[in-house]
Amino acid sequence: MSNKIGFWSVFALVTGSQIGTGAFFFPANLAPYGVYGIIGWIISSGGAIALSLVFASLCSRFPQTGGPHVYVQKAFGPSLAFFTGWTYWVISWVSTTAVIVGAIGYLSPFIGKQPNIVYLSLEILLLFGIAILNLKGVKAAGRVEFLLTILKFVPLIFIPAIALFYFDSNNFIVDNEVSKLTISKILGQVTLLTLWGFIGLESATAPAGSVENPSKTIPKAIVFGTICVAFIYIISNIGVMGLISGNELVKSNAPYVDVVQLIFGGQWHLAISLISSIICIGTLNAWVLTSGQIALGLAEDKLMPSFFAKKNKNSAPLYGLIISCLGILPLLILTSSDNLSKQITSIIEISVISFLFVYLICSFAFLKLLIIENIKANYYHLIFGFIAIIFCSFVIYETPFSTLCIASLFTISGIPVYLFQQKKL
Repeated sequence: MSNKIGFWSVFALVTGSQIGTGAFFFPANLAPYGVYGIIGWIISSGGAIALSLVFASLCSRFPQTGGPHVYVQKAFGPSLAFFTGWTYWVISWVSTTAVIVGAIGYLSPFIGKQPNIVYLSLEILLLFGIAILNLKGVKAAGRVEFLLTILKFVPLIFIPAIALFYFDSNNFIVDNEVSKLTISKILGQVTLLTLWGFIGLESATAPAGSVENPSKTIPKAIVFGTICVAFIYIISNIGVMGLISGNELVKSNAPYVDVVQLIFGGQWHLAISLISSIICIGTLNAWVLTSGQIALGLAEDKLMPSFFAKKNKNSAPLYGLIISCLGILPLLILTSSDNLSKQITSIIEISVISFLFVYLICSFAFLKLLIIENIKANYYHLIFGFIAIIFCSFVIYETPFSTLCIASLFTISGIPVYLFQQKKL
C-alpha cells in the first residue's frame, strides 16, 4: 500500500498553509485603509499567483523532496542552496509558533481567563499531538489536512457571502492619517499587511518525494490552491468590510465574531471561536509536515547531517520532525503573553520578510534556469518570473531596514551547521 498522497491532499496542504491565524484579523487590520485594503488584496493576489506559477514550473522540472533549496542548488550551487533551505526550515518554526498561539488563543471563550502557564501548556500539548500525527506518515497527515480544509472553506465563504446582502459602500472609510500618505505608500503598506495571507503557497513542493506523480500533481495544486485562497480572502474582506463601518471595524478584536453577532445574534460567536481554532490547527498540521520534509530534503542532498534523512516505519522524517518541534518550544515560551494579537504580531513581522528572501532567490533561480541554461519555455514563463521578482523586491523595499537586519539573523544562524557539514565532506 502506497504511503504517497494525491492531488486533494496536496491541495489541502497548499491552502492549509496559507489560511491560518491572519484569516480572521485581516478586515480589522485593513479597516483604516478603506477600499485600498481591497486593492492591496488584489496586488498581493497577483504577486502570489505569479509566485505560485514560478514554484509550479520549478517543481514540474525538479520534483524532489525539500522544495526551495532544490531549485537554488540547480541554479546557484550547494552553498546558496544550504542557506536557502536552512532559512526556510528555521523560519517555518517561527510561523508554526504563531499558528499554535492562535489555535489555543481562539479557544479562550471556552477556556476562560487562566494564567499564561495554562495556555502555554495547552500550546505544547497541541504541538506534540500534531507531531505524533505526522510521525504516522505523510498520508495520515494529508488525510487530516483535507478534512480540516473542508471545515475551513465553509465558514470563510458562507459568512462573508451572507454579509454581502448587507453590503454598504459607505463603510469603506479611509482613516485621516492614511489619507495624508501618497497612493504608492498606501499600496505598499496594504500589500505588506495582506502578504502574510499567502505565506506557505510553496509548501507543497517540500514533500515532493511523498506525492503521487509530483511533476503534475504539485504544480496543479499550487496554482489552483493559491487562486482559491486569493478568491476567499477578497470575498471575505469585501463582505466583512462592507457590513461594518471602518471606524468600528478598526477597534474590533474579532471581526468575524462581530459579523456573526450582527447577522445571527445569540451565542454564535462561540462557534466562530471554535472554527478559528480548527483553521489554525489545519495550518499547524501543514507546517509541521513541511518542516520535517525540508530537513529531509536537505539531508538527502548532503547539505545537512545524514541523520536528518532517517525515516521511521511510516516513512516519516523522524529526526526532522522531532528537532523542528523542539526548536518551536523555546519560541512558544519566549513569546508567551497576555495579549493574543500582540503575541502573534511580534512573531509574524519578521517571518514574512524572511519568506520573501526565499521567494526572491527562487525566482532568480527560475529565470537563470530558463535563460542561461536554455530550458525550453514560453514567453509567459519569463513574464510571471519577472512579475514575481518585481513583487518581492517591492515588498522588501517597503520594509524598514531594522526588520531586514533581524530577518537576516535566521540565515546567519546556519553558518555553524554549514561549516560543520563542509568539514565532513
